[in-house]
Amino acid sequence: MKKQSKVARVNRWGYIFLIPFFLTYVIFQVIPLCSTIYNSLFENFRSGLKQIGPNFVGFANFAKLLGTIDFWNYFENTLLMWVGGFIPQILVSLLLAYWFSDPSLRLKFQQFFKTVIYMPNLIMASAFAMLFFALFADQGPVNSILVSMGILKQPFKFFASVTASRVLIMFMNFLMWFGNTTILLLAGMLGIDQELYEAAEVDGATSSQVFFRITLPILRPILLYVLVTSLIGGMQMYDVPQILTNGKGTPANSTLTVIMYLNQHLTSKNLGMGGALSVVMFAVTGVLSIVIFNLNKRKD
Repeated sequence: MKKQSKVARVNRWGYIFLIPFFLTYVIFQVIPLCSTIYNSLFENFRSGLKQIGPNFVGFANFAKLLGTIDFWNYFENTLLMWVGGFIPQILVSLLLAYWFSDPSLRLKFQQFFKTVIYMPNLIMASAFAMLFFALFADQGPVNSILVSMGILKQPFKFFASVTASRVLIMFMNFLMWFGNTTILLLAGMLGIDQELYEAAEVDGATSSQVFFRITLPILRPILLYVLVTSLIGGMQMYDVPQILTNGKGTPANSTLTVIMYLNQHLTSKNLGMGGALSVVMFAVTGVLSIVIFNLNKRKD
């Protein structure tokens, strides 16, 4: 009995130390979420100097939002630019992690290269966007080099082209996150029991068979984590296209994301539509995450 009471007293301290986390989570996550859901049910916006509402309208804001073509266009923009950055990110990260974890390659200066590829992750997205804005400006260094080499006869307007603008955003997202993904995958590969590889080698398995039959299945939990966190970050894409296009999503709203659209509602004091859009994005992200988890369970 004394031993059990002592264990209970020790466990009690663990719950006490968890109190700050739960308080922070409730104050900064649960309460804002409930407030957003509440505001989404009201008509509440400013028209000139006149304040309209708050008037309870139920799900009218959601119906209006989902019935507009703008929301679906901006959602398509967001999804497209996330996928375009994520696919090369995961492929390059897998390749680099495989190289770094393979002792037979005997790569030199591994620590240096690991540091270099992770450094872009430490740079603020706003700084990245400002750098690329300067590099690819009409009279920027990239255009100057291409013209001087005779590749272009006149400067190319990158930010006036739908394809070029989207590709630049995809490339920036790739650069900022492939180093972090490489480190995560490398940690998973280094944790794989080497006896599995030795047994496969004895059985005559090729390097591609080892990678697809042993490495990838064991890395599935980490790949799932990377996919879900990247999806959440991709749906919240804001700072890079915001700075690169001065908040306009040019050209022709082709780089305007859902969060930039949300920011337009908030700056115009349309709290009802802003709340509805936030709740919809919360639901979409949650549903996609659940689908990914279920697909992984089925494969297991």
